[in-house]
Amino acid sequence: MDGKAPAECERQERDGALPITRAGALEPVPHGGDLDSARRRHPRAAEPWIDLSTGINPLSYPVPPLDAGAWERLPTVSDQRALLAAAATRYGLSDVGRIVAAPGTQALIQLLPRLVPPTRVAVLGPTYDEHEACWDRHGHEVRICDGLEAALAEGARVVVAVNPNNPTGRLLARGDLVATAEHLALDGGLLVVDEAFIDVMPPAAGLTADAPPNCVVLRSFGKTYGLAGVRLGFAIAAPKLAAGLRAELGPWAVSGPAITIGRAALADEAWLAHTSARLARDAERLDDLLRAANATVLGGTPLFRLVAHTDAARLADRLGNAGIHVRAFASQPHWLRFGLPGPAHAWDRLGSALSSLA
Repeated sequence: MDGKAPAECERQERDGALPITRAGALEPVPHGGDLDSARRRHPRAAEPWIDLSTGINPLSYPVPPLDAGAWERLPTVSDQRALLAAAATRYGLSDVGRIVAAPGTQALIQLLPRLVPPTRVAVLGPTYDEHEACWDRHGHEVRICDGLEAALAEGARVVVAVNPNNPTGRLLARGDLVATAEHLALDGGLLVVDEAFIDVMPPAAGLTADAPPNCVVLRSFGKTYGLAGVRLGFAIAAPKLAAGLRAELGPWAVSGPAITIGRAALADEAWLAHTSARLARDAERLDDLLRAANATVLGGTPLFRLVAHTDAARLADRLGNAGIHVRAFASQPHWLRFGLPGPAHAWDRLGSALSSLA
């Protein structure tokens, strides 16, 4: 907790203040994409590695030519407004004031718990561990719940849901999310919906365009567009909370190159439609390979697949020896998450490695 008395926190809530909680120390959360660790575990693995431990599109958006000014000067106000306008069009929003651009949604995940007085938080899990870690780090009482009803039954004032979920792919109905937000609003609560993988889902799956006033929606850029290194993400929130996030991010939160790339990609509807169709086909193809290797497909999204295997640790280790990195879960030892291969040679290497292990 941040040391304030409960009455003081309640007063600040009534007055509309946005206190910043004091961070506690936590161990870093392990993530996919850590090829350094994979190389240490498998020093004789084939190179180059195929990293299937993330849910990032392996065939990225073609980066447009960048003017030297994007590197040499700070982004102008008009640059930043143009990026927000592109995001508003892409996400179906009429009010640009509700959109916050950030250097990746991870930055927003870390900031949100600082703008809410310490309270009871329910995170729908298992899911992306940073949500739990960040709220816990800033003095909130965090519970992991298996559904929206369970979260409300815990008396949570803040509910966090990744939709579709990472790693299970569970997709919550829009109506259920709206009903949850309305219930939370009765007590001044907040619903946070992380839509990191929603871009390649049917449009009706997303909550962004008609999110309730007490809902924050996070949208990732790097996953769908395959440009995680650009570091770009967005929050859609009520104007007051959006202003709080902007204040904490400070000026020039998004780099000039990221603005240029983001504007072009977000406006390219044809590329997104083609990519969504390809990813859906590739997810089915990956399912076939995994089933042939005696893995049970549990779910996922078009960007990753979650499987169960009776000897998941051995399978992950043998894939690692072949230079293929997949995501394992300490809390679920029979689970593995596979991202999609990209080029034909990556599909061939994965197919060969899996067939040798079947």
